[in-house]
Amino acid sequence: MSIDHDPTTVRLPSDLTDVSITPSATSSTPSAITSAGTSAPSHAAASATAPAVEARFRAASEDRRRTAAVEIVVPVYNEEAALEGSVRTLHDYLADRFPLPWLITIADNASTDGTWPIAAALHADLPEVQALRLTEKGRGRALRAAWSQSPAPVVAYMDVDLSTDLDALLPLVAPLLSGHSDVAIGTRLAATSRCTRGPKREAISRTYNLILRTALHSGFSDAQCGFKAVRRDAVRDLLPLVEDQGWFFDTELLVLAEHNGLRIHEVPVDWVDDPDSRVDIVRTATDDLKGVSRMIRRFARNQGWIERRPSTSPDVASLPVASPGGTAGAPAGGSSDLGGQLVRFASVGTASTLLFAALFAAFYGPLGAVAATVAALAVSSVANTAAHRRVTFAQRGRAGRRRHWAGGAALSLLPLGVCLAGLGVAAIAGITSTIGLLVVLTVANLLASVVRFAGLRRSMAG
Repeated sequence: MSIDHDPTTVRLPSDLTDVSITPSATSSTPSAITSAGTSAPSHAAASATAPAVEARFRAASEDRRRTAAVEIVVPVYNEEAALEGSVRTLHDYLADRFPLPWLITIADNASTDGTWPIAAALHADLPEVQALRLTEKGRGRALRAAWSQSPAPVVAYMDVDLSTDLDALLPLVAPLLSGHSDVAIGTRLAATSRCTRGPKREAISRTYNLILRTALHSGFSDAQCGFKAVRRDAVRDLLPLVEDQGWFFDTELLVLAEHNGLRIHEVPVDWVDDPDSRVDIVRTATDDLKGVSRMIRRFARNQGWIERRPSTSPDVASLPVASPGGTAGAPAGGSSDLGGQLVRFASVGTASTLLFAALFAAFYGPLGAVAATVAALAVSSVANTAAHRRVTFAQRGRAGRRRHWAGGAALSLLPLGVCLAGLGVAAIAGITSTIGLLVVLTVANLLASVVRFAGLRRSMAG
């Protein structure tokens, strides 16, 4: 297979799953695309197995790639204004204050402005900087491609705006290099974190992480912080399981890591919001909710398990073994203790109440109080029953599913009746404002929740 050496043009499988770009023995440019653990296929063979997308990769020297302990990926899309300043700031920090050998990889996912020429110029000027360009968009796709080809024991990424204080980088990667942990994340939601951002983004972030905790029973605190690191052996086992190619990519990777019993280390960070952020919040939130729904379905089908134990490498400790019957190093999900169920029931109830309130507020104007209540309860009850089945009572798979859903549907009539009675009381009292009605309906739902918990526990855990 011939490769243009400057710039390097290679062909990657379109799903970019578990592939690596191997430097040749005679140059600093990649000479072959190989599946992990196999010999390099021919161009024709690679094209026969999957559609290909063109990628350009300008690698650092072979010696630098071989000795790097950490590779830091900076995924970018149309960042010509910020790219050079941010990469030079990161480069200077690492050169002056980071004690381990390192690499920086700029991963350009199909920018349409001057991002790629700037990335190529940085590669030419700074020997520790690599540049990778993909012809398809997607932050997850860019991270997958860069991490798959990395020779470093630990791979990391950070957002190009450098919102996170770089002093958190060494605490982030140290537990991974020692073998203590498998994944490390920065968190803006710890008590000791210092975070500067507007109330809108704060509310969105906390709501999203609450949804993850209630719907997927996640234990990590901040899925969205653009400051993460993973051990190489862990990432190569997890990448084939990750389906998303966009913004949900790192949330999915974290959920799958936790699902398989891998240890996740959290580092409180100092973080300053980027006022120039161009993330489409509505579209990203919609895609994230779709991703959460997809993960719930996967886990209900008992999927998402690492299929093999990775080989032990000299630079990191081996991963724990996970199996469909349980997860290594993680508590069993089927605990039936009353205290734990009450805590999880309350968590799911909080998320359901927020969902109900948002739906009622949206429906009240065009539909009126009664119809808005019925519609909001119908939607939130479905989500509530699914979350209680999966999270509160740890029920998965097909066994008893019809009985569980039938019981949940029947029990939904109770809060409906109480809420309609509450609307009657509100009408007599002359309460017509959205907030006033929401207070009445929230109290009504709380009154019904005691009976609902007992009924769900009898149906799903009995």
